[in-house]
Amino acid sequence: MTRRRRTLLFVLAFVAVAMSAPFLGGSMVWYLGGAHSLDIHGRATAAGRPPNTVDVGHGWTHYGGDAGGHRYSQASQISVENVERLAPAWQYRTGDMTDRAGLMSQAATEGTPILAEGSLVFCTPFNEVIALDPGTGAERWRFDAEIDLDQYPANQFVCRGVAHWREGESSGACAGRIFMGTNDARLVAIDVATGRRCAGFGDNGEVWIDPGRALMWPGEFQITSPPVTVGDTVVVGSAIADNARVAAPVGSVRAFDARTGAPRWDWDPIPRSPDQPASSSWQGSQPPVEGHANAWAPMSVDEERGLVFVPTSSPSPDFFGGLRPGDNRHANAVVALVAKTGQVRWSFQTVHHDVWDYDLPAQPGLYSVWRDGRVHDVVAQVTKTGLLFVLDRDTGEPFLPVEERPVSQQGAPGEVLSPTQPFPVATPPVVPNRLTPDDAFGLTWFDREHCRARIADSLADGLFTPPSEQGTLLFPFTGGGANWGSAAYDPGRNLLVINMNNLAHHIQLIPAGRVEAAREVYHDQEVAPQTGAPFGVKRELLVSPLGIPCTHPPWGVLAGIDLATGEIVWRRALGDVEGINLGTPTLGGPIVTAGGLVFIASSAIDDTLRAFDIVTGEELWHWRLPAAGQATPMSYVWEGRQYVLIYAGGNPRSQSRLGDALVAFGLN
Repeated sequence: MTRRRRTLLFVLAFVAVAMSAPFLGGSMVWYLGGAHSLDIHGRATAAGRPPNTVDVGHGWTHYGGDAGGHRYSQASQISVENVERLAPAWQYRTGDMTDRAGLMSQAATEGTPILAEGSLVFCTPFNEVIALDPGTGAERWRFDAEIDLDQYPANQFVCRGVAHWREGESSGACAGRIFMGTNDARLVAIDVATGRRCAGFGDNGEVWIDPGRALMWPGEFQITSPPVTVGDTVVVGSAIADNARVAAPVGSVRAFDARTGAPRWDWDPIPRSPDQPASSSWQGSQPPVEGHANAWAPMSVDEERGLVFVPTSSPSPDFFGGLRPGDNRHANAVVALVAKTGQVRWSFQTVHHDVWDYDLPAQPGLYSVWRDGRVHDVVAQVTKTGLLFVLDRDTGEPFLPVEERPVSQQGAPGEVLSPTQPFPVATPPVVPNRLTPDDAFGLTWFDREHCRARIADSLADGLFTPPSEQGTLLFPFTGGGANWGSAAYDPGRNLLVINMNNLAHHIQLIPAGRVEAAREVYHDQEVAPQTGAPFGVKRELLVSPLGIPCTHPPWGVLAGIDLATGEIVWRRALGDVEGINLGTPTLGGPIVTAGGLVFIASSAIDDTLRAFDIVTGEELWHWRLPAAGQATPMSYVWEGRQYVLIYAGGNPRSQSRLGDALVAFGLN
């Protein structure tokens, strides 16, 4: 289907639904208000509390703005009052659309630049690192990691960002360094001033990351998210192909000396010996043969506490866990590691015994929340399930209450499911998680009846309905809810801003002996072997014959949540179709600024960067980008001028418009 035809169908779908989306109650913008009031600066505050004044700076020194992932800038030059004057200040093109045109169908542009020692530094999907003048966009230097471009990357060619480290007050070559993980599993160190390799780090500026097991193909094991630094240590996770096999590569988090590249520690989320505390929750083979539980999403750092906060994923394979009975502790969990040793300080699991591919896909947010007359340091974790967990940063205990609730036990033969799953009590799901035949959406009667029949023929007992041979609906789908775009937090308002998707997957288990035959029948769909398990799996989006989602719009949602209470303050559809606010699937994340604004692009359809009023969720400004902005923007101040910048390159998996441009905006 062409992009234009898809757009026209979305328009028709919007006319058919006639602004009657059930989840948003008949309006595409809801300001829910609640116990909030506005202070004299227009900030939404919980009644009777002063605004928080946490200092996270005017620059953008880390992938998430700061080490804790606030995605917040204290710069207020661009504000609610003047944002309509925002216009492009400069644009830079990487050249990938011409130099690597044949590979762009395998590349996802998800990078967010950082401001490091006077340069904007970012990485391309092909692991080139580029430094630009922040005021003009002029190129200062360019480094090519020369990755293997002949590999087949399971997670596409991706580089979300880089990390900066400086050795105290030292000067000279490589006193300031840029660290980047690569698609062919290297950790590279380069001089922030020149872009040259730091020869004293590892082998000529790089160390190879051992996947723990021989790879089935080049590209099964990658590094896609930025490393983090804490003290003189650099820490890196990994991205691993899903559903290829039970005995998959090991999902260890690895730490190295930031000066020499010497290994410091290695933490495997899966316990490999019975004397490890978590081994009692892995009741299959000993030691476990499973891999994964890796940290593919960005990590966070609390320098003062000396902790690294790791979001882990599901064990291998995603959709059958009968060979690994138990809760599988440390998988699908927020884990606080001691930065010096890699030891576990605490762990909180958001999904027990995952058989849904409900990884923790987003950076844990290290925020300070004002409540009961004092500041509380928390970790806020958004999830693919559409649920929000807020934890005490020192203990991992819930800051906002969590309860265990019974869930469906209709597992496949041999499956051993957890009888309960954790659910936050204070914050309802940001997007719905239950789908019935009466909820089916369609452009026409025939379309709607097709969707109704697919839902009726599938197991659909709400969130955590297990995969089955009959076919199961996963709602939200395995892309979320939330994904790697994470959330943004305004410390002066206790307000967390997050975008989520509202789509469903149809998952069907296939007996292992029939997988190859199924691949021939469903050659245009994803059929994965899950080698070593009794079942392979077929996964497809739940859509009508016209390609329209069977779930009601909005398919993309932006929401503001008060972290002191868990209350959803406002929620709106995100993404337009031909100027109509329908809400479209999104990939990428938001940022917030002290000017009272939320900036986000993310839509797979409309290629637009938007600014919203953080108090009400009202859209105030938008600009059409040269390609889809499916990356998270950033903001910085340079020579007295505030800029908002986004890397617009699109993502072929979402069929969005591809490109290779960085666009910086300032007040004209």
